[in-house]
Amino acid sequence: MNNGTPIITIDGPSGSGKGTIAKLLAERLGWHLLDSGALYRVVGLLARRQGISEDAAEQLAALAREMPLRFDAEGRALLADEDVSLEIRSETAGNQASKVAAVPAVRQALLDWQRGYARPPGLVADGRDMGSVVFPNAEIKVFLTASAEERANRRYKQLIEKGLDVNVADLAADIRERDERDRNRSLAPLVAPVAALELDSTHLSIEQVVQQVLERVAQTFPDLL
Repeated sequence: MNNGTPIITIDGPSGSGKGTIAKLLAERLGWHLLDSGALYRVVGLLARRQGISEDAAEQLAALAREMPLRFDAEGRALLADEDVSLEIRSETAGNQASKVAAVPAVRQALLDWQRGYARPPGLVADGRDMGSVVFPNAEIKVFLTASAEERANRRYKQLIEKGLDVNVADLAADIRERDERDRNRSLAPLVAPVAALELDSTHLSIEQVVQQVLERVAQTFPDLL
């Protein structure tokens, strides 16, 4: 445990469903939730608003350290008093987040912030390096993936439901580009953590994935469920 706090990490590429799975697990277990991707999305949003280049490492790191960000009880991302929850979920925000996440100074600046979420009764953390870097001593590590085509189809349905005009082929191309960038960055690349439960959700329902993780929880924490 990390300071006495049990931790489950859910890592995986964009669109693999890790955010949905992490949220459901946190709700069922009554644990805290860390959506690490939201942190990078907010840094990317601020950088775009302030015209800061993705190459300006120190300026980006300063944004990460100083951003007035908090999450309310409903999980909304509040930047000062502005609710940016919807804005940071756009495709533009996702691509910008992937770019700033490749900057080592930004990752270092957010490390303590992320680790600060580990508090009783437990934490479910989702991202791309939760089990490999941020919480390497987590009791349960999950690496969730799916084919690029399936991930693009899922994202397409989400965006269409929001009334946005999108192209599934373009989404698949964006996902492959983001995967390449995440896997090949110099610091904390996207990898399956050691001893992780690796799940391919291409042909699994959300509930099937949740149940497989809960089975691992029952084995690891027999008194919990």
